[in-house]
Amino acid sequence: MEITDIKVRKLFEDGPMKAIVSVTFDHQLAVHDIKVINARDKFFIVMPSRKNPDETFRDIVHPINAQFRGHLEASVIAAYEAELAAQSVTAEAMPIEESV
Repeated sequence: MEITDIKVRKLFEDGPMKAIVSVTFDHQLAVHDIKVINARDKFFIVMPSRKNPDETFRDIVHPINAQFRGHLEASVIAAYEAELAAQSVTAEAMPIEESV
């Protein structure tokens, strides 16, 4: 299975959740609402989940093995970092209006 697209849907500055991402596999299957989390100086992903009646959460979709999870996590975090860099460049390129 190949990751064919990663879209960073929303970025957050405050709190441990840093982004919400959608990932497309083999140009055929999209998984939405993957969260990028930064906790204890480490980035990781949290798969989409739903709340159970007992207030616990259950993943709706998840990787089956550690190898694929590592690949998915590295790819999503790289896309998040690239989006941050792109926004930083865009912010630097915008002219600053001077007060007269």
